[in-house]
Amino acid sequence: MSIRASILTTALCGLLAFAAPAFAGGATVGPNGEKPTPSSDLKLTDAEVAKLKEGKFTAALLWHTSSDFVTAVSAGATDEFTRLGIKVVATTDAGFDSAKQLSDVETVMAKSPSAILALPLDPVGSAKAFQAAKEKGIKLVFLSNVPAGYKQGTDYVSIVTDDLFQMGKQAADQLAKALGNKGKVAWIFHDAQYYVTNQRDNAFKSTIENDYKDIKIVDSKGIADPARAEEIAQGLLTKTPDLDGIYVTWAEPAEGVLAALRSAGNTKTKIVTLDLSEPVALDMVKGGNVTGIVADKAYELGRAMATDAAYGLLGKEAPAFVVAPAITITKENVADGYKQSLNRDAPKSVIDAAK
Repeated sequence: MSIRASILTTALCGLLAFAAPAFAGGATVGPNGEKPTPSSDLKLTDAEVAKLKEGKFTAALLWHTSSDFVTAVSAGATDEFTRLGIKVVATTDAGFDSAKQLSDVETVMAKSPSAILALPLDPVGSAKAFQAAKEKGIKLVFLSNVPAGYKQGTDYVSIVTDDLFQMGKQAADQLAKALGNKGKVAWIFHDAQYYVTNQRDNAFKSTIENDYKDIKIVDSKGIADPARAEEIAQGLLTKTPDLDGIYVTWAEPAEGVLAALRSAGNTKTKIVTLDLSEPVALDMVKGGNVTGIVADKAYELGRAMATDAAYGLLGKEAPAFVVAPAITITKENVADGYKQSLNRDAPKSVIDAAK
């Protein structure tokens, strides 16, 4: 779910309003409290693959936007569909517009796909958008969110997202490692009721509080508009100039926090954030303030979504809620991290600086 720098924008914050359920024993839970199933548990037998290839099934990918993240999810899904003999007949980009998503569904319906993969842009609007596909028996697999009133196993096959708790936990572990397990940190969280970021942010906070007794969260600030990140960071540094570390909810606002630290001539305070961005990764490999980035495995998200769709086409019971792994990326593994997350090479600037 991710969702990831590319989709966690101010526009999206206004569209998605899912309350984040409480953690279940330190694990990611679904929008309705579903227990997680690792994406690695999704498997098809040789006989099932042969049956899918005989079925002449088709699929459509109805995305919410275009980005490196979406490109990687699409690649993972397309590669798996190709392996299963399922033809992708349409790929769309709603541009964060729920009305456009409805139009995209209507357009794609003319191609009669057997399965649709999509990220619903808002609960009520998406319930209407996918109604016709649901009634026609098209197998629906959703990324991170679910339309209002839809029931798993009846209206859709499965939800697939990141291991949200692990993303926050790994961020806490990485920052703690950089600080030698002690110090004063600030927590910049996403100030919106949004299922994905809420779980990630709270996982960081709970991990620091529970696992690192000598690290204290001495200040916290919510952020809804990434453009305010530099201003917020300046306020934190004015109040507590000797901060040892800062957690930032995702990479775009982390760029603003980094700018504030540079303006203050601060080379000491460490940053940890979630989701890949070239400026943040470049600072990290140059030995700057950024100590690590935790990212999702977007390509694996796509593979899992396609496999879930195959479960639906086979009439095979699918898990309600599937999570793909998180990965901690540092200077030492940045090239491999980009490959694992986005299934592409790291930017040339990052590779050159890492040398």
